Amino acid sequence: MKEAYPIIMSQGKEFVVVYVPDFNINTQGRDIADAMEMARDAIGIIGIDMEDDHEKLPSPSELSQVKAGDGEFVTLVDVDFEEYRRKNEMRSVKKNCTIPGWLNYEAEKANINFSNVLQKALMEQLHITR
Repeated sequence: MKEAYPIIMSQGKEFVVVYVPDFNINTQGRDIADAMEMARDAIGIIGIDMEDDHEKLPSPSELSQVKAGDGEFVTLVDVDFEEYRRKNEMRSVKKNCTIPGWLNYEAEKANINFSNVLQKALMEQLHITR
């Protein structure tokens, strides 16, 4: 389910400060783009936590209903809770793969952790760092 939630942003001393009124949470970022990403992440975290606790997610407030104070501005951040959950799922998934017998022999002889090697190779191939 994808939603767009209003956020209130303001420039702090060192960071851009974000308030998410529909969830009553705060976060911050180095700049506006980072602050928006941090807001998306904060909403995603609390949203899937609420779903796991069988709580109803708040509906996004109308943008016109959210008021900014002096030095603040209001914008929207989109969050896809299903995609956020998939991207942050940490449970292990079993995969079968096939390799030549001689390679299996050498890897086992060297006490290679197959799962670890596959994870590192996939992350490198996909240009993912964690």
